[in-house]
Amino acid sequence: MTTRAALLRRAERHTPLLLAALVAASTWASATGALGVRSPLPRLLVLVVALASGAAAVAARRWPLVAAAAVGWLVLAAAPAAVLASWRAGVALRGRRLAAYLLGAGVVALLGVAVGVAVGGERRLTTATGANAAALFVWVVVFPLVAGLWIGARRDTLAALRDRAERVEREQEAHADRVRAEERARIAREMHDVVAHRVSLMVVHAGALEVTAAEPATVEAAALIRSTGRAALTDLREVLGVLRQRAGDGTPLPPTGLDAVDELIRESRAAGLRVDRRDEGTPGPVPGGVARTVHRVVQEGLTNVRKHAPAAAVTVRLRHLPDGIEAVVRNGPSARPGAALPGAGLGLVGLRERVELAGGRLSAGPTDDGGFLLRALVPMADLT
Repeated sequence: MTTRAALLRRAERHTPLLLAALVAASTWASATGALGVRSPLPRLLVLVVALASGAAAVAARRWPLVAAAAVGWLVLAAAPAAVLASWRAGVALRGRRLAAYLLGAGVVALLGVAVGVAVGGERRLTTATGANAAALFVWVVVFPLVAGLWIGARRDTLAALRDRAERVEREQEAHADRVRAEERARIAREMHDVVAHRVSLMVVHAGALEVTAAEPATVEAAALIRSTGRAALTDLREVLGVLRQRAGDGTPLPPTGLDAVDELIRESRAAGLRVDRRDEGTPGPVPGGVARTVHRVVQEGLTNVRKHAPAAAVTVRLRHLPDGIEAVVRNGPSARPGAALPGAGLGLVGLRERVELAGGRLSAGPTDDGGFLLRALVPMADLT
């Protein structure tokens, strides 16, 4: 916080006390002749009226200040409370209430003239002659009232502009959400039209090969390709469901539990990987979003092993914590160097974004023995 902001806050905190002191001191100075007409009343009574005017200046309700203004003017011919009351009336009052205040101020001014005539002397000369009474009414009531009206109108204008800016900002955000939803829906349609079609053809041809092939190895490979393609279609439908749901379709996401990790490990073993799964902690209910994120972490880790170290031993460990799940995929060095498949290197980038959006942490890097370690901590929150 800057020094200026600190000073402004301190001033705002002490403003009510300063205002009360100013009104009380001005009322006292006016009644004792320093700023206005000297009152012949006892100083104790003047002090009581001055203190009451100061207290009314910071009262939560409006009528104590109006009463103090009327008493101060009629008893002491003191104007500070009346000036403040007129200013606040201009800021806060409108319509009939403002007209009622003006009528009441006019009645008090006429009563003040009558009191001045009755008291005589300096007070009659200052407050009860026609020209002086009119001038005092303008200075004490009209000018502060006009200033309050101007400030109130300015506040109303600023509030209207602020509301309009907020409304425009909300409309822009809604428009951006609609555009993003439309783009997601377009991507979902294109993925369905292109990718799903190609993968479906692959599954169909693999199934035909499985039926017509004579060699057991070919049949086994075709069955593996068909099951992998069907799993890819399931994953693709899940992605399309996410896109459609974010686009406002309301299509529910397919359930994905931690049991799907077993299916990933079974597929990887069928593809020739040596995978060992270990669980630590006490498993409990896991929200669907958390399970999907853990599933993706394990899937990405096993995919990278198949690409870059297909002959390495792999350990998949799920550690159940009170506030989350830690998923670890670790592999040793590859027994067949040079067998790695090409990759774009974007899988870990997208996975890191997904885990961080879930409020978790992800780390990935080589180990001292030449292997690779992928570790993700996913907090236990519903990420549907």
